[in-house]
Amino acid sequence: MVNKYVFGSPFETEAVVTAYDAAKLPECFEYGEISADSGFCYQYQMDAKDVIYGLGEANRGINKRGYLYVSDCTDDPNHTEEKTSLYGAHNFVIVSGKKHFGLFFDYPGKMTFDVGYTRQDMLTVSCEQENLYLYVISGDSAYDVVKQFRKMIGTSYVAPKYAFGFGQSRWGYKTKDDIATVVKNYRDNHIPIDMVYLDIDYMQDFKDFTINPERFPDFPEFVQEMKDKKIHLIPIIDAGVKIETGYDIYEEGVKNGYFCKREDGSDFVAAVWPGWTHFPDVLNPDAREWFGGKYEILTQMGIDGFWNDMNEPCIFYSEEGVREVNAEIADYVETFEDQNTTEHLRNNGSILPWAVREKLDKLQNNPKDYTRFYHNVNGQKVRHDLVHNLFGFNMTRAAGEALKKIAPDRKMLLFSRSSYIGMHRYGGIWTGDNHSWWSHILLNLKMMPSLNMCGFLYTGADLGGFGSNTTRDLLLRWLSLGIFTPLMRNHTAIGTREQECYQFEHMEDFRHVVGVRYRLIPYLYSEYLKAAKRDEMYFRPLGFDYPEDTRAIETEDQLLLGNEAMIAPVYTQNASGRVVYLPEEMKFIKFMPDGSIFEEILGRGTHYIDVALNEIPLFIRKNCCIPVVDAAENVEAIDMKTMKYIGFEGAVYELLEE
Repeated sequence: MVNKYVFGSPFETEAVVTAYDAAKLPECFEYGEISADSGFCYQYQMDAKDVIYGLGEANRGINKRGYLYVSDCTDDPNHTEEKTSLYGAHNFVIVSGKKHFGLFFDYPGKMTFDVGYTRQDMLTVSCEQENLYLYVISGDSAYDVVKQFRKMIGTSYVAPKYAFGFGQSRWGYKTKDDIATVVKNYRDNHIPIDMVYLDIDYMQDFKDFTINPERFPDFPEFVQEMKDKKIHLIPIIDAGVKIETGYDIYEEGVKNGYFCKREDGSDFVAAVWPGWTHFPDVLNPDAREWFGGKYEILTQMGIDGFWNDMNEPCIFYSEEGVREVNAEIADYVETFEDQNTTEHLRNNGSILPWAVREKLDKLQNNPKDYTRFYHNVNGQKVRHDLVHNLFGFNMTRAAGEALKKIAPDRKMLLFSRSSYIGMHRYGGIWTGDNHSWWSHILLNLKMMPSLNMCGFLYTGADLGGFGSNTTRDLLLRWLSLGIFTPLMRNHTAIGTREQECYQFEHMEDFRHVVGVRYRLIPYLYSEYLKAAKRDEMYFRPLGFDYPEDTRAIETEDQLLLGNEAMIAPVYTQNASGRVVYLPEEMKFIKFMPDGSIFEEILGRGTHYIDVALNEIPLFIRKNCCIPVVDAAENVEAIDMKTMKYIGFEGAVYELLEE
């Protein structure tokens, strides 16, 4: 059951596609207390055993109790435990205990979720404006609440089947020859691959929808050459449009008023990769249609997939911000001079540089910058910070809507860094600029079911880690998780260690591990389609299926996949295996490096399983089975005639294909 409550004058985010009549908030509201006198504040006193699920792309655990989370789309590459905001804003939580209910706060500005942080038994959700929709969803279980919510927000994006292949990416592939070398090394070493991603270096001076003619001459021919090798090239599109006379997209946007404005009506200026840029006003339907139409420039060259980036939007600095910091630094230096501190500075030379550096660090993603520009929404001027979390959603919506017109008979790969609930109808997400840290394998795992709850099914992390230097064992263990995530991409930053699979010794181990992904694609794609078409979850916490089992509820390093399987990856350095908890009898499967499949039935309870770096563990639930095929070097080459079933004898599997 869903009840909709209206507070103030909400902004229409279009997150919810099902129409509901507004209800009057009852005097005795069983789901908490609400105050909207000064801003908005919701409070609910949690029972000791209540579990709080949700919040999509958020830090820490599957159960969100015990910390503070802020919905405020933020470009922050250091995903350490104290961070409260990441790239997405997903304002949906589930309270699961003696009763089960969900809360969706449809509010596009900054919102704080205090989940037992200030007071251990209190859930507090607050924001400065009282203008929002609150949807309260009551259900028989946490999963029932999720299914109702998923129906509310619309059907999830379905990625093309090739996008379930393995992809290789690196910020630093600068030329056509770099890409060709990567493809040759994968193909020559028979490591399966379907995609290579193009980061910002393919562009001319970092300008959207352009190709650098020196680095990528005859680009359409190169795209076709790669397709002949069964490789899809997936270029990046950034949010900022370079200010440059003669650049047609810039000139069109200025002429037609399609860029975000300052309060005085002039185009807002910020610096990102191209230098000074304007932001397309993707909340303006006309501007959104215009910007989305530009994707055709690349689809006409043969491109059939994109990843949208820097769309929080990220701001390196603004003109106003630079002026303010310059003034602050000048005042700071003048203060030191007025105090005649020359001798002090000579003896403590780090003080002034440190203070200056601190001020310069505040330039990037300065919250004040988000108050300096406006959107045109149906003729109304809306200040950006009040709708900040909608930018990435609507940039990807622009692409998704346009691609359906550009190529109505083809599925296109599309995913984004920043998002809000509702964007799941247009594309997937990747979880941003992580690091080559063991802890980030576990963070990757824990984010997956929370994102599924919010409709995001085509998800994954940068396998091996984007920042820092990976290691052979870290990459193998992370790939072993990535086998099961819909988006399976190895991606890293410029200046880091090269981490393509062929860069390491005994590359046959990588050939095998990636090959297991291809053996499972018929099963994984089938489960993905079921989740999308039936408003279900691809990944689920164990507690969803075993709600009476406290140990299952508290187990956060294992996930159910579909209705048949459970994954339990190894995420600890130098470990030869791990402890797993089985809530019921299951069949323990290992994909062995010689191509064989080890099978052993294990009873309910705790087990230690040995898992070598080149072995892939999987658990099949009682009375279930899953299909596997022979490994292939690309998705198109998968031979369905080799399909067989592993699991429990007599079990039947429903294979869903498009």
